[in-house]
Parts: sequence; C-alpha cells; structure tokens
Amino acid sequence: MSEVEAGTPAQGEINIERIYIKDLSFESPNAPQVFQDKWEPRIQLDINTRSRSISDTHFEVILTITVKGATEEDKAIFIIEVVQAGIFRISGLDDEQLKRILSTICPTVLFPYARETIDGLAIKGSLPPLALAPVNFDVLFENALAQAAAEKNNPSQLN
Repeated sequence: MSEVEAGTPAQGEINIERIYIKDLSFESPNAPQVFQDKWEPRIQLDINTRSRSISDTHFEVILTITVKGATEEDKAIFIIEVVQAGIFRISGLDDEQLKRILSTICPTVLFPYARETIDGLAIKGSLPPLALAPVNFDVLFENALAQAAAEKNNPSQLN
C-alpha cells in the first residue's frame, strides 16, 4: 500500500542541481575622491526574486541584490549588484506549495552565496566589509501575499 493510499500525503522532493552567478556588477563612480571623505554612507538595499520553469521538475530561481552606498550629499560611493541563481529539481508539490518553495526556501539557499560575493566585492573595491544581515524570505513572501490581497480587494488604491 502506498503512502497516499494509507491516507498519508506523499512528500515533495527538493534538490539543488546548480548554484551560479548569472550577473555581477561593481561600480565606484566617484573614486578616488570618495575615499577621502568620512565613511558614513547611506546604504540602500534592494532584493528581488523571480523564478521560471525549465522543465516539469526543474526551476531556475534568481535572486537579485543591489546595494548602493552614497554620501550625505547623495554622491555615489559604490553600487554593487549580484544576480545569484540556482537550478532546483522540485517534485511532488501542489502549485501553492511550489510557489512558496520557489519564493522562500530557494532564495534562502541562494542568499549566503550572494552575501559572500557582495562582501568580497566591497573589500576588493577598497571599501569596508558589507556583511548583510540575514533575510527572512518567508516574511517577504507573506507581505507580498498580503499586499496583493489588499490591492485585489481595493483596486482604487493603486498608484
């Protein structure tokens, strides 16, 4: 008797096939002048995730992190962008479970790789280390769901 026949739901399977950098950028447009200024940058962090199906069981998940540092006068110190990607083999999940996995667990796997790359680029660019704090992709996913529901229920509030 299979698990499904016994009344126990079958378990899904998630495997990491490959993790790689899809794109990478470092800019220090106002160097070397910015190195003479006092180091008190305003840091802006943008995180974006997306995914696409490669086959019935393989999905590419892309995590884009952009970190910008600027002086109080809004002079750019640095711009770092890392597009970290992975191919995940996922099976045995319904559509809602798959969407949640692709939006939470997969980016959580990719984040440490992107964070390490950003830190290394900052150091190689003669900047102090940029050790980014961990990101809770579950909370980001729940916030996105809540925002989508609010926009659906109140379309007049759209910008």
